[in-house]
Amino acid sequence: MPHPDILLPAEPSQRQIARELYAHARGLPLISPHGHVDPRILADDAAFPDPARLIVVPDHYVTRMLYSQGVRPDELGVPRAGETGTAADGREIWRIFARHWPLFRGTPSRLWLELELADVFGVTTPIGEATADQVYDEISACLDRPEFRPRALFDRFNLEVLATTESPLDPLTHHAKLAADGWAGRVVSTFRPDNVVEMDWPGWAERVAQLGGITGEDTSTFDGYLNALRARRQDFIAAGTTSSDHGHLTARTLVFEPGQGQRLLTKGLRGEATAADAEEFCAGMLVEFARMSVDDGLVMQLHPGSVRNHNRKLYDGHGRDVGGDIPQATDYVHALRPLLDEFGDDPRFRIVLYTLDETVFSRELAPLAGGYASVFLGAPWWFLDSPEGLRRFREAAVETAGIANMAGFVDDTRAFCSIPVRHDVARRVDAGFLARLVAEHRLGLDEAAEAIADLNYHQPRRVFSRGPLPATSRIPSQVTR
Repeated sequence: MPHPDILLPAEPSQRQIARELYAHARGLPLISPHGHVDPRILADDAAFPDPARLIVVPDHYVTRMLYSQGVRPDELGVPRAGETGTAADGREIWRIFARHWPLFRGTPSRLWLELELADVFGVTTPIGEATADQVYDEISACLDRPEFRPRALFDRFNLEVLATTESPLDPLTHHAKLAADGWAGRVVSTFRPDNVVEMDWPGWAERVAQLGGITGEDTSTFDGYLNALRARRQDFIAAGTTSSDHGHLTARTLVFEPGQGQRLLTKGLRGEATAADAEEFCAGMLVEFARMSVDDGLVMQLHPGSVRNHNRKLYDGHGRDVGGDIPQATDYVHALRPLLDEFGDDPRFRIVLYTLDETVFSRELAPLAGGYASVFLGAPWWFLDSPEGLRRFREAAVETAGIANMAGFVDDTRAFCSIPVRHDVARRVDAGFLARLVAEHRLGLDEAAEAIADLNYHQPRRVFSRGPLPATSRIPSQVTR
């Protein structure tokens, strides 16, 4: 059973303050404004599959660690490229995972998984080779019960809003089904256009043509291409979307010169674009998407810095998003200047910046958020969303950016059942961070209580509301459509 003071400060006086602050945040509804949960899960509301396919197979944090120690993805049920599933036996996958459990000592994966098993499923049996079948059976028994169906868990998790992520080519069928069902849970999409922007992504030209077919626009012309993207954004907005997301290799931006967008688009469609052309097109499109955000009110999110598919063998065998990506150093100061020159102080524009390069927390990101009205800092993500990463971020960024320029916690997960524990970890870390400020007489306890509620509830609801930024951090209980 996880200790009730897990992640709170070890020093007794700070721990007591942190307990009080955590109590203010623990019961707040969860805002999940960016993530990758499959909306089909909630639309169908079917029972989850076996424990391995729920917890191990889709979690690249887990499969990545096992892969690093010689366990083949096929053994873990990770589908081959182009496939949607495998016939691998769930119990055997779980046994392999349990046998390698010591690999996760000291990692956030172990923390999340232990909290998930205890808090979501009530399973406190320690994981190990000798207990693998027992833990598997305990979880399986839960999955057979109606209270563990996705919509029931959504309510139990106290989720106020959950954002999924779809491309402009997605028909949003599952979101339409959720709306038609009249279910009270609020699930919205996020507009993620990378697969029709990145020219070096295999199949890009075909997807651009498909975008034209969906919208009735001639996407071989740059004006038609932009019009098609605008049209799809409106479709997403009609379905409740409040933000877009962009995850290119760099944060580079540029303002297209007359004819430059058409020239690059044509080269790409002809298969003649170089790597430099592809990067230039992405950079210019970020400014075009910012321009669209000014017009339609979608909050813009930027997730740069991941060298995708660095492990080519893993990518060739199993495709994208299975743990083969590596962070790189990322420049924001020079890269974002063209975009911020255009829109940095426009009250109609809002951009949330994330990073995989923690060296920029205090040097670049915090000063940018403190220097432009449109810039907010997203939570540490992917390789940095650990307890230590979250602590380092708060300590490095709050001094310069302040709490008001933070966008709140983002779980960014595909693992639906991990959402509440990830938010709980963030709230505990924030309780510890703020408790030190109180203990050092730098902040009153009442102010710290307000701050932890702002960081974990009011701020994400404020920042991710579509349209002009609300004037106060404490806005009404519904995310603005």
